[in-house]
Amino acid sequence: MAYPKVSIITIVYNNVRDIGHTLASVDCQTYPNIEYIVIDGASTDGTMKVIEGYRDTINILVSEKDKGIYDAMNKGLALATGDYVLFLNSGDELYEPTTLEKIFSNDDHADIYYGETKLINEEREIIGDRRHKTPEQFDWTSFKYGMNVCHQAIYIKRSLTSPYDLQYKLSSDIDWVIRAAQKANKVVNVKDYVAKYLVGGMSQQRHKQSLKERYEIFKKYYGFIPNLINHGVIAMRMMLHRLKNGKTRD
Repeated sequence: MAYPKVSIITIVYNNVRDIGHTLASVDCQTYPNIEYIVIDGASTDGTMKVIEGYRDTINILVSEKDKGIYDAMNKGLALATGDYVLFLNSGDELYEPTTLEKIFSNDDHADIYYGETKLINEEREIIGDRRHKTPEQFDWTSFKYGMNVCHQAIYIKRSLTSPYDLQYKLSSDIDWVIRAAQKANKVVNVKDYVAKYLVGGMSQQRHKQSLKERYEIFKKYYGFIPNLINHGVIAMRMMLHRLKNGKTRD
């Protein structure tokens, strides 16, 4: 069996506490055809020392200043040569050592694969599932009520991708996934956990700006009036979730 090449791209800047967990989760994969790309933003806190400890696992390493998260992601995407790409940012992990093997040891040859995500805290403890439930079937309209597939849990054929739009500082990943999904013909739900997502990232730290960007992105793709209605549904679901479960962590 010919295993498709999977380009995993990790971006990091001054995250010595968490980067080792991400690197280790790639290093222990049983899948035989991984291209691992690490883009570091010229870290000064010891991050590069941790990265060097996994140099045999990393195929391409770049350490230089960038213009932000999505500029760094674009650098990684431009260097990727795999059939599929996955962005696994610093602090996040592949769910288990057999994750990639389970996804790609088949003959589906889908345009997109996606799966479930567990949330983890700074102590690396699993704290639950995301508030947005992963849809049974996914297409470019599936985000209209929120980003229900985590960026770390979606594998996209590289031929369907294009650079991230740098006008968005916190939510360009939503725009990027929608654009790729518009081109996809076959999308496969692997119906398994594929990623662990570290809560408390930049989009949570700058939550209002992130929400404004998401609103503009959804309006662009789904239309002004439908987007207003959809956000009413989003607000109602959020209130019901908080009444039942308390404040969300994702």
